[in-house]
Amino acid sequence: MAMATFQLFLSLGAAILPLLTMAARPGTGLSSSAVTLTSGQGPTIVCDHLRFKDLGLDMKSFPFCDKSLSYGVRVKDLIDRMTLVEKVGQIGDQATGVPRLGLPKYDWWSEALHGVAYVGHGTHFDDIVPAATSFPEVILMAASFNESLWKAIGQVVSTEARAMNNLGLAGLTFWSPNINVARDPRWGRIMETPGEDPYTVGRYAVNYVRGLQDVEGTTPGTNTTEEDLNTRPLKVAACCKHYAAYDVDNWQGVDRYHFDARVTERDMLETFVRPFEMCVRDGDVSSVMCSYNRVNGIPTCADPKLLSETIRGEWNLHGYIVSDCDSLEVMHHGHKFLNDTPEDTVAQTLRAGLDLDCGLYFTKYTNSSVSQGKVRQADIDKALNNLYMVLMRLGFFDGSPVYAGLGKSDVCSDSNIELAAEAAREGIVLLNNSMGGLPLNKLKHKNVVVVGPHGNASNAMIGNYEGYPCRNMTPLIGLSEYANVSYEPGCADINCLNMTLFHRAVTAAKNADATILLMGIDLSVEAEGRDRNDLLLPGYQHQLISEIADAAKGPVILVILSAGGVDISFAMDNPNVSAVVWAGYPGGEGGRAIADVIYGHYNPGGRLPITWYQADYVHQFPMTSMPLRPIDDLGYPGRTYKFFSGKPLFPFGYGLSYTSFNYTLKTATKSLAIHLGKYVQCRQLSYAESVKPPPCPAALVSDLSCAKTFEIEVIVQNVGTIGGSHVVMVYTVPPSGLLGMPLKQLVGFQRVFVSAGGSEVVKFKLNGCQSFTVVEETAYQVVPAGVSTVLIGDDKVSVSFPLELQLHY
Repeated sequence: MAMATFQLFLSLGAAILPLLTMAARPGTGLSSSAVTLTSGQGPTIVCDHLRFKDLGLDMKSFPFCDKSLSYGVRVKDLIDRMTLVEKVGQIGDQATGVPRLGLPKYDWWSEALHGVAYVGHGTHFDDIVPAATSFPEVILMAASFNESLWKAIGQVVSTEARAMNNLGLAGLTFWSPNINVARDPRWGRIMETPGEDPYTVGRYAVNYVRGLQDVEGTTPGTNTTEEDLNTRPLKVAACCKHYAAYDVDNWQGVDRYHFDARVTERDMLETFVRPFEMCVRDGDVSSVMCSYNRVNGIPTCADPKLLSETIRGEWNLHGYIVSDCDSLEVMHHGHKFLNDTPEDTVAQTLRAGLDLDCGLYFTKYTNSSVSQGKVRQADIDKALNNLYMVLMRLGFFDGSPVYAGLGKSDVCSDSNIELAAEAAREGIVLLNNSMGGLPLNKLKHKNVVVVGPHGNASNAMIGNYEGYPCRNMTPLIGLSEYANVSYEPGCADINCLNMTLFHRAVTAAKNADATILLMGIDLSVEAEGRDRNDLLLPGYQHQLISEIADAAKGPVILVILSAGGVDISFAMDNPNVSAVVWAGYPGGEGGRAIADVIYGHYNPGGRLPITWYQADYVHQFPMTSMPLRPIDDLGYPGRTYKFFSGKPLFPFGYGLSYTSFNYTLKTATKSLAIHLGKYVQCRQLSYAESVKPPPCPAALVSDLSCAKTFEIEVIVQNVGTIGGSHVVMVYTVPPSGLLGMPLKQLVGFQRVFVSAGGSEVVKFKLNGCQSFTVVEETAYQVVPAGVSTVLIGDDKVSVSFPLELQLHY
């Protein structure tokens, strides 16, 4: 570039800098990431030729704004024009921009866990858009086991995000979803996750990410080339987090800032990284976030095996890798990894494949790290390339005409609010109805008393990583649509530390047609940074429930709000508790959904995405014990439905209905022959002494083409008098005699509506390798020969059949 031109850019930069760095004015809701220099509102479009027209800067003169060039060429041109200092300013989450190049600031951090949130620097609410649609917390959405619903929610959330971006209120990069497996019931962040099953978590990730990211007409298909995936347009950019083996926040003095997760390679492959692989490979997510913890001694954000070798190399990520916020500081001060200096920390993480620091370490210490010879400037260039390729795909440079018409009316629309209510209804789980207390009848149960600290819950229903809801439909409001409702809290708050309010509540229950107890826990008990020590209801909630049940005139309905399981054995054993419902944290429309279920306007069909254990489970081993399989020498039980052989309070996948269903197996494959290539070697597995292994016990998945599929058709009949949705779940059980294998593993599920007295045929087409793959003790993924069992359903209604896998040359 000619010196005179360079000097012109410097002088223009000095004039432009105040505009680019101005803070959001009170009342405008504008963030520096969304300032449009021509009008003071609307989305930033870097290459808009009008942005600097009055200052004489022609954005079209820059090759990085030349639309005829490929994204790769344009991004390289932009990076090559930056000085080292300017480059370093762009690899923190609050990117400083480069004024002399017309490159504005950008705030990378926005959240959309279950709706557009106010968490992070990139998104704001104001008088124009004061709220966004509040969907249920993820754990309740997962309970619907409805993949199309998950994708539809992602589509609505991204539409609202784009609308807010058009109004200058949001960025384009959202660090959601959280796809950590809920390994331990004490974990405080279970509410953010899709549960304990890696397959379910992965399928949730794929669908929600597709909903957030995919631009209609550009979703990769069978004829899509790899180049298309690197450049395909994005609606917004999603991020699967927190990678990996992260599920301890703060438990009895052990916190995430110091915790070293000691994990076998078998458990890593089988459980902890599987959802992330699905998110990257099948969801084509544009970002992955590494976590605070160490894995086997190495901070995740500094581990090249986890980052560059696996995420980018093996899985072929088309996007960027970001740290959890302040993870580099945690690595330096918390883990004291290798007793590194801040410059060493920066070098370690950049070389490992980290592209973006949510924090200050990259921006504060990368210059000195380069000058000390600890990291190459080329490593910074790679990071910037990954970042700006994503921003190019988002239309940050050229705009996104397909979304230009979105605005205020697209946020909190009637249809969006209704979808939030439907999501809550579909997730709610009926745990017990043995006394036939539900549904209530509007004519018979006209006068209802609501009791409990969640009776008028608003904020508690929303959960965390939240936005402001379009409206707060509390349980009181929802139930008032069906009956005359009075409210007696019974407990002053969720902790319920005294009984002074019990008498009024008990007296009211004696005179009501029905009593609805809204009990449970909230973010003061389980939350980020706050793990649980027990699985009990807080304080005197137990006593309040029992006293109400003994005194009430009409049916007593217990509704539990929680993410993790709660031991309510006492209520299950009390014949005066007519029914029990779990409602998670159901979001802004939660009160309406709860009421619709209680009064039979909606027939519940949700299934628990986690195992609910009895209280003594957590006293048998520490939360910090990472293995999933039982440790017999220590007396530690197994974790999750795959390895826990004891009697849970409610198993994974449990859920009742107001009607009954039967299964009939219509078609099923009884054997599957998998051809082994000429040079494929058979692999040995561990068997019980009494079992004779087959001639070829197993083959590596990576050695097989895995093209074989098999089909199952199940007739689901509704034998009751009420129509309802039903989740059909398909498990595989490994051949008997194999040691160390899961008791069963979920390989497919579908949600189907069946009219009263009617039937529906549910079809599954499953991959022969994927459905039967197990991870043997040395962490090979193998397909075992022999007779496996395909189990459809649960202990309430099920059918099963044997399927023989034949491995032959």
